Amino acid sequence: MPWKWMSQCFTSFLSWLVIVLLLPTAMSWGQSINLSGIAHVAFRVSDVEKTSLFYQKLGFLQAFAFSNNGKISQAFIKINDRQFIELYPVTGKEPQASFMHLCLEGADLKQLNAAYRERGLNPIAVLKAHAGNLLFTMLGPEHQNIEYTQYMPGSLHSNDRSKHLGKHRLSKRLLAVDLAMQDPAAAESFYIDKLSFHPLSGDDKNYLSLPGTSGEAVEFKSMDDKTNPNIVLQVGNLKRTATALRSKGIAIRVGENGLFVHDPDGIPIEFSLGPR
Repeated sequence: MPWKWMSQCFTSFLSWLVIVLLLPTAMSWGQSINLSGIAHVAFRVSDVEKTSLFYQKLGFLQAFAFSNNGKISQAFIKINDRQFIELYPVTGKEPQASFMHLCLEGADLKQLNAAYRERGLNPIAVLKAHAGNLLFTMLGPEHQNIEYTQYMPGSLHSNDRSKHLGKHRLSKRLLAVDLAMQDPAAAESFYIDKLSFHPLSGDDKNYLSLPGTSGEAVEFKSMDDKTNPNIVLQVGNLKRTATALRSKGIAIRVGENGLFVHDPDGIPIEFSLGPR
């Protein structure tokens, strides 16, 4: 009996020890993976200047740009002090105008990078990007590139705070991004299980909210679905937004929950009430 009793006690002690050892790791995951929100979306466009002028008609200003041999290689359209739309020109290797990548903002990229590695993911090492911010990338489902940034003091983005905020911009927030996938369900599972995104409640359960308190979201659509928007811009009043768009000569389609327009390459953009 004493040996049986001692064995049971030892087994109970081991179970308790495992729980104690695993608890800090679980807590560190919960603390380190929260995101500040969507930092930017990037598009490859057939004419950067033309697309930039389109966004200016929507009230958004070009904050800054990079050039190569006298031609714009990257333009930054400003939505607010922490959200941008990046425009890249098509190239011989990438001749099709299309969505390129989503960039998410983190408060501590080195900690976030380490947390993802603990989860078996393979982000590249944190580096300093051309604009002066910290950056790392990671391959997501179906080899789509996911980018992460941390705004740093002295970067182009930080130095542009309170500047280039179009007085008449039709939206002040990038609310959501649609991502096209061959297998949307599998992609959704990856974002939930590996990145701790979570479904929104209410009528928009198809949208996955970023971990944290930003309230911003992503949604996965079929690669064959060409009618859905790539980005969703939040507005306070759809009727006033429709009037403003029509006054600028921009064709709109009125949907059940929002207004839809297209950039010069036909990429759809939604104006919607929020949050979703």
